[in-house]
Amino acid sequence: MLMAHPAVLRNLVEQYETLEILGAEAGSPAVRQRLADVAYSLCVATGTRDVDAALVAARHGLPGARAGDDSLLSV
Repeated sequence: MLMAHPAVLRNLVEQYETLEILGAEAGSPAVRQRLADVAYSLCVATGTRDVDAALVAARHGLPGARAGDDSLLSV
């Protein structure tokens, strides 16, 4: 499977995390749509169907990622 460039993955993860921190889920329709768009892009870029799995896959695709990063056991 092709994987997105690490810079693209990093950007998408940062956008998603920022929108979550800012409470985008409770924001305006435009902000909620942006969160949904970024989540969708993460899923497409990582070949997953769930944003949580996409975040794990994206973080593992970044330079310097360790095998234990984002372990599903810590969720």
